[in-house]
Amino acid sequence: MNIAYYIVGALAALWIGFSGYSLFNKSDFVVEPLRTYGVPRSWWNPLALAKSAGALGLIAGFFVPPIGIAAAIGLILYFLGAAATTIRAHSYSTTVFPVLYLIPAAATLALQLAR
Repeated sequence: MNIAYYIVGALAALWIGFSGYSLFNKSDFVVEPLRTYGVPRSWWNPLALAKSAGALGLIAGFFVPPIGIAAAIGLILYFLGAAATTIRAHSYSTTVFPVLYLIPAAATLALQLAR
């Protein structure tokens, strides 16, 4: 179970961290949907910071478990909010994308709690 936790946690952190970096970098594939959903530009850097901090927290959780638990819970809430934003914007076909980030964060939390 420990090996699965480290693998899933590291992959989740890399994937979510890349998403945070892409938002900081204002990559079109990330910011175009935000424009479509009506997310104010002033929120972009705080959202990128939240994703990046969550990714770093997942890694820190390897050494300090409560930080990893808090980071996973924070990321789950973040991506639930992102999914709600797509639904609020009536962009139902894109709701799957935040869920695809939520799943590895939730799996990391489940594996960490099962340790």
